[in-house]
Amino acid sequence: MTQATALDAGAAPADRSIAVRRNFALAMLFLVGTINFVDRQLLSVLVEPIRADMQFSDTQFGLLTGLAFALFYAAMGVPVAMIADRWNRVKLIGIACVVWSGFTAACGMVSNFWQLALMRFGVGAGEAGGTAPSLSVIADYYPPDRRPLAIGLFTLNGPFGVFVGAAFGAWAAANIGWRNAFLVIGVVGVLVAPLLIWLVREPARGAMDKQQAADEALPFRQSLAMFVRRRSLRMVMVGSGLAAFVSYGMLNWIPAFLMRTQGMPLDAMATWFAPAAGITFGIGILGGGWLVSHVAKRSPRAYGSIPALATAVLIPSFAAALLVDSWQVSLALMLIPMAACTAYVAPALALVQNLTPPRSRATAAAVLMLMFNIVGLGLGPLFIGVVSDHLKPVYGDESLRWALLAILPFAVAAGLAQFAMTRHLDQDFAE
Repeated sequence: MTQATALDAGAAPADRSIAVRRNFALAMLFLVGTINFVDRQLLSVLVEPIRADMQFSDTQFGLLTGLAFALFYAAMGVPVAMIADRWNRVKLIGIACVVWSGFTAACGMVSNFWQLALMRFGVGAGEAGGTAPSLSVIADYYPPDRRPLAIGLFTLNGPFGVFVGAAFGAWAAANIGWRNAFLVIGVVGVLVAPLLIWLVREPARGAMDKQQAADEALPFRQSLAMFVRRRSLRMVMVGSGLAAFVSYGMLNWIPAFLMRTQGMPLDAMATWFAPAAGITFGIGILGGGWLVSHVAKRSPRAYGSIPALATAVLIPSFAAALLVDSWQVSLALMLIPMAACTAYVAPALALVQNLTPPRSRATAAAVLMLMFNIVGLGLGPLFIGVVSDHLKPVYGDESLRWALLAILPFAVAAGLAQFAMTRHLDQDFAE
C-alpha cells in the first residue's frame, strides 16, 4: 500500500499527521478486504479437491460460489449499511470480519453440500459488513477529486486476494488439505479484526466535502430515490450489474476451465495463474481508478467512457483466450481480459460516493452492490455452471469452454450501458 502516499504528495508539514492517519486507515481496510476476497477465491481454487470429496455438479458449484453467497450478502448488505450510516463504521467492519472469518473456518468442518452451502450463507452475511462501510470511511478520509484513486487502491484487495487465495489454495490442496485451508484463513481474519478496531480512528462524516454534512442519516427510501432521480446513478446500476455478471463469472470459472478443459496441473495454478490473476486484476482496478481520477478533471464523462472502452477490449480478447487448445497460450491471452474485466469497479463505486451525501454513502454503496452481488456474483457463476451442465452430455469437459463464451453477449450489453451513462454525467455533477 505504499502507493497510497501518492494521494498526499506535496502535503504541508501540518497536514502530515492527517496524511499518515488516512493512508494507514486505507492500508488496514485493504488488509481486511483482502481477507474477504481470499475466502471467495479459495473455494474456486479448491473446487476440484472438494468435488472429489463431496461429488457435486457444476450447477451446485455455481450456487456455492455465486447465489448461496450473494443472496445472504445482498440481504444483509442494505440493513448493515444503514447501521453504518448511523453508528461507528470501523467497529462494525471489525465485528463483521470476526463473523465471516468464523464461518470461513467452519467451511473446513462440513461433510456434505448442504452444510457447505449453509456456511457460505454465513460468510455472505458477515461480509456484507465489509465493503460498503469501508467505502464510506474512505470517502470521509479523502476529498472528492482523490476518491477514485483511493477507492481504486482499496479495491486492489480483490486482485491481491485472488492472488493470495489462488496461491495459498493450490499449496494447501497439495500440503495440508482443503479443510485446513479454510481453517487457517478463518483464524487469520479473527486475529486481524481487533487490530482494525484498535488502530483505526473513525473519521468525521463529510469532513472532506464542501457541503455541510447532515446531522442525521437519510431514510432508506430517500437513499433509494437518489438512484431513481439521477440518471447516471440509474445507468451505473445497470452497467455495473452486467459488468459484474461477466467479471464474477470469469473470476469463479477460469481456474476450473484451465485445469479441467485445458489440462493445467494444480502446481501450475499456484506458479502461473495466481500471480497472473493478481497482477492483471490489480492493473484493471487501479488503472480504472487512476484514469478516471485524471480524466474526470476535464470531463466527468470519464466515469462511463473508460469502463466502456475496457469492456470493448475484453470481448474479443476473452473469446480468443477461450478458443485455443493449450493452457499456456490460453493463460497468456487471458491477461488482457482479466485486466479489462475489473476496470469498471473503482469508477462505479467512486461515482456513487461523489453523487450522494455523506450520511447516506454506505447505504448508497450497498444499493449499488446489490447489483454487483445479485446480478453479478449471484447469477454470473450460476449461469455458467448451468450452461456447462446442460452442454456436458454432448461436449464433455469442453462444455465449460462454451459456457464461458456464452457470457460475451452480457459484456456487450454492459459496454452499451456504460457508454449510454456518459450522456447524463455532466448534468448530474453540475447539480
